[in-house]
Amino acid sequence: MLKTDIFQKILEKPNLPELKPTGDEAVIQLKNVTKTYATATGGFTALKGLTIDFFAGEFVGILGKSGAGKTTLVNLISGIDHLTSGQVWVGGVSIHELSENQASIWRGRNLGIVFQTFRLMPTLSLLDNIMFPIDLCGNYQRKDTRERAMNLLRSVELEDHAYKLPNAISGGQQQRVAIARAIANDPPIIIADEPTGRLDTATSEIVYQIFTRLANEGKLIIMATHDQSMISQLTRQIELVDGEITSDSRFPGEKS
Repeated sequence: MLKTDIFQKILEKPNLPELKPTGDEAVIQLKNVTKTYATATGGFTALKGLTIDFFAGEFVGILGKSGAGKTTLVNLISGIDHLTSGQVWVGGVSIHELSENQASIWRGRNLGIVFQTFRLMPTLSLLDNIMFPIDLCGNYQRKDTRERAMNLLRSVELEDHAYKLPNAISGGQQQRVAIARAIANDPPIIIADEPTGRLDTATSEIVYQIFTRLANEGKLIIMATHDQSMISQLTRQIELVDGEITSDSRFPGEKS
């Protein structure tokens, strides 16, 4: 099959779990990934030749101090940032060889991204914030969009707030809406960048519980964080120091 045919197959096929249903093969593969940024004082290498695989059903925490390379790593996995060298494959496709338009469509259908700053649209209701990516990607019929969005709000216990604007609810509630929006198109992969950085301990626990449930359903969760207070809920912990992996630990059994 030609490479362009593979790209088209990915763009037409929203659910990657069908490609890797058992978790025995890596959903995401990084090989010799390096990222160097140009600065006023010269090049700064944020990631230094990382080679690593991720599997379906994992709840992975990327831990490290500020500047360790966590955000750079998740941005390269999602295709938001560009590689300096190396390869990133998702479902056997090199995502950094996709055009910008292809990459945008691919992210919308196959990735759910949760940011620390929520990034909800301030003039749209919570319900409309979730409906927007569903309508944009067209994975569901329009007549089903509202019901799906409401079900997602129900899953994060915010159904009663569906018609409020984001500024009418708390930061923790906004983050739960952001998670509901991230899974709106039922993506096989969830990428989260410091999702609990602005939340209190109780609300962080709720966020972790949601991620744990999604991992138990077979989704791959990759979360960048410097918060070690709840790492016991992870199934895998990767430590980054100065752009290099210093440890990679898997924890047996299902987390609760």
